[in-house]
Amino acid sequence: MREKPLRVALLSYRSHPYSGGQGIYVSALSAALVNEGVVVDVISGPPYPQLDPRVTLIKLPSLDLYEHGLRSLRLRHLTSLSNVIEWFSKLTGGFAEPYTFGRRVLSYFKRVRPDYDIVHDNQTLASGVLALESLSYPVVATIHHPISSDLRLALEAEPVWWRRLLIRRWHSFLRMQIPVSRHIQRIFAVSESAAHDIQKEFGVKAARIMVTGIGTDTELFKPLPGRVKDPNRIMITASSDAALKGVVYALRAFALLRQRFPYLRLRLVGRLREDGPAQRALDELGLAPYIDQVSRVNQAELVAYYNEASVFMAASLYEGFGLPVAEAMACGTSVVVSDGGALPEVVGEAGVVVPRGDVDALAAAVGALLDSPESRGVFERLGPERIRNVFSWKACAQRTIAEYERVIANADR
Repeated sequence: MREKPLRVALLSYRSHPYSGGQGIYVSALSAALVNEGVVVDVISGPPYPQLDPRVTLIKLPSLDLYEHGLRSLRLRHLTSLSNVIEWFSKLTGGFAEPYTFGRRVLSYFKRVRPDYDIVHDNQTLASGVLALESLSYPVVATIHHPISSDLRLALEAEPVWWRRLLIRRWHSFLRMQIPVSRHIQRIFAVSESAAHDIQKEFGVKAARIMVTGIGTDTELFKPLPGRVKDPNRIMITASSDAALKGVVYALRAFALLRQRFPYLRLRLVGRLREDGPAQRALDELGLAPYIDQVSRVNQAELVAYYNEASVFMAASLYEGFGLPVAEAMACGTSVVVSDGGALPEVVGEAGVVVPRGDVDALAAAVGALLDSPESRGVFERLGPERIRNVFSWKACAQRTIAEYERVIANADR
């Protein structure tokens, strides 16, 4: 038995919940670990996470150029090499935040020498994070999904040659992440599908990958008392406007559905790029009057939106897990998902799965549910049961702690 509480540093180069599933993972996992008696410090770059008050946040400021833009640079920033690297990378179309966050983390640990039993990296996969092992800190990392999948799908979706060059430039951080992932002691995957893809895409040996999973806050995401489903409301989320999220397919399916259901409306939670393919598809199809787009919603609003919708769609070409799908299911909403990545693993028998990229199949499946309150009722019952039984944060935290202890025990030999 451990005499003192386990002390964990959870690292994340950007962590705000609006940043997508990785930000939610940091906030939710840290709270679940604390519930299990672990002492957790989250060390994060901006945008910063919203954390349980029992979790300490250690901020490592950056230029945060994707929020503030290149013009935010000031002369005082040039005293930091990490800032200069960040600014020059953004200027040339790159994304240096994982690398520069790793530099700042290593500098912080060298300066402060904090007392941690283990360091848990949230997909930074930076050389500076790996270097913490030279300071006698055991290091593990979560990989939600290999970003090489994003790169490949983005290139396939972009016909313009110079934009393809920019896509390759932005993803240049993969030249660091792939070799780093092969040397970290233990990789945590959020699903069996993600574990398989980490082996295939990054070349990480299967023996060093453990599926610790991910969870859903079933105390928050649940059917609301007295809720009334809107039969003319379906919903999608867009945590990013990347090709692999399949937002274009969802919009095209919605256009087909409106031919049969003229009063149907789509709630789109997220922000689309003004020059992105999803926005171009939305404009081309003339769908703007029938879409209610919201961004930066709080969790209470998100729960209300899930509860209001009759069907939730996820048309992703790939997902390492698919947290919005699990949240919708937990709220008792019928889901129709593609077979991209881990989505069938999440849904099981509690939803409908269609082939990825098949707009007709997606529209037909959603239409069948809109036509059948009885079928929706079955999934509205099965969804919350599956999420409570299989995908809870408590179970995820317990699996994670067990792996921490194994890594620490091996490090002490």
